[in-house]
Amino acid sequence: MTRAVVLGGGFAGVLAAAVLARHADDVIVIENDHYPADPRARRGLPQSRHSHVLVAGGARALQELLPGTLEALFARGAHRRGLPGDALILAAAGWFRRLDTEAYLISCSRGLLDQVVRQRALGAVSTWPGTQALGLVGDASRVTGVAVRREGAPPETIEADLVVDATGRRSKAPRWLAELGVAEIEEVTVSSGLAYSTRVYQAPPELAGDTPAIMIHPRPASGRPGQGATLFPIEDDRWIVTLTGTRGGEPPVDERGFADFARSLRDPIVAELMAAATPLGGIRPYRDTSNRRRFFERVRLPAGFVAIGDAVVAVNPVHSHGMSVAALSALRLDRELTRRGIGPSARPELQAAMGAEADTSWRMAVAQDRGSAGREATAFEREILTRRTRALLSSPQLAAEFFGAQTLTSTRAPKDASAVVRALTGEPDPLLTTEEAVKQHPALYEWWNSATRVRAGGALSRR
Repeated sequence: MTRAVVLGGGFAGVLAAAVLARHADDVIVIENDHYPADPRARRGLPQSRHSHVLVAGGARALQELLPGTLEALFARGAHRRGLPGDALILAAAGWFRRLDTEAYLISCSRGLLDQVVRQRALGAVSTWPGTQALGLVGDASRVTGVAVRREGAPPETIEADLVVDATGRRSKAPRWLAELGVAEIEEVTVSSGLAYSTRVYQAPPELAGDTPAIMIHPRPASGRPGQGATLFPIEDDRWIVTLTGTRGGEPPVDERGFADFARSLRDPIVAELMAAATPLGGIRPYRDTSNRRRFFERVRLPAGFVAIGDAVVAVNPVHSHGMSVAALSALRLDRELTRRGIGPSARPELQAAMGAEADTSWRMAVAQDRGSAGREATAFEREILTRRTRALLSSPQLAAEFFGAQTLTSTRAPKDASAVVRALTGEPDPLLTTEEAVKQHPALYEWWNSATRVRAGGALSRR
């Protein structure tokens, strides 16, 4: 009989367990926390009260792993928003036009997502809540199990053919492996300098269920902090609003400071929506936003061990890739185990596959958070970048390429490459004003226009 043990019962761990149940006779999930009975925030999940979305690549992987999960989420109130077709996005260069692409995101509370996935994934899995993982058992050539301690019980050892580390950013696996004689795991951290604060609101009745995803991107400026905001609709006619800022411009967590920060952004639309909504609960800060990668695959790992999800690559949460990379990695794990099996043939090559699956997200996040490095761009290169940035706002081909990359989906070459050339070499479309951008979303525009008239003299800026 084969057994697999998953350390960590979060999103990545639950999906890994669902995969392992197809390849092992017995699967055990070790979780230090206790799962709530309803879809509320979980005590042991530091980010559970903040914005979480599944981007298209992760959503497709989740649906392939657990067919019917997306439908179950939508039935419970989750929202699908096309990008940029169902979104109001102010990029550094200006407002996006509504364009249809294959890219999208799914937004709901983290509690709802986790509950729906657990209900569909853990039917054939044993879960040990309130259990602490103490270390790996075995030697430098093979991991044979894990030492654990259940609540109120002495330590015990669970023998396993495969141990999967899904304990996230704070994984202790590098130390545990070192205790078995494995070489030091190289770890790279790239600070984003970002902090964010989040609050949930009850949407006003006139906008309930019909709000686009709203994103205000920071505009880079030398010596000044970058500040932005997102507003995503979630279940029960609620919005989750996250304000972001880099060093020197961190969003406050007090009532007035939070509102003033939102109003100080490049456009006040998020602040106005916040003012029209009803706050639900307090303002929650989050500061652990560094990009971190552990290169497990660069050492000779023992057989019978693999790390997955944020334990391998954890990117700045503002990129919204964490859960999607976890789903894609679980799908890759399934394919690798189908090829190799879970027994002695489950060699360390598994880890290389997990690193490769997370590599696209890592490279994208680090490139954006580090900013441009190396030699200074030439005048010609700067001109091309400026044209591409402007063209991106209105070119269906360039938007499809951009949002395809951002949502971790493979992009196809444009059917008409000449259209991209024209977008880069021709006269760019004029930038949208705020009014023109909001007008693309009729329900939001009706509210926005009415709110503008109510405020004497049009206090809402129509920039």
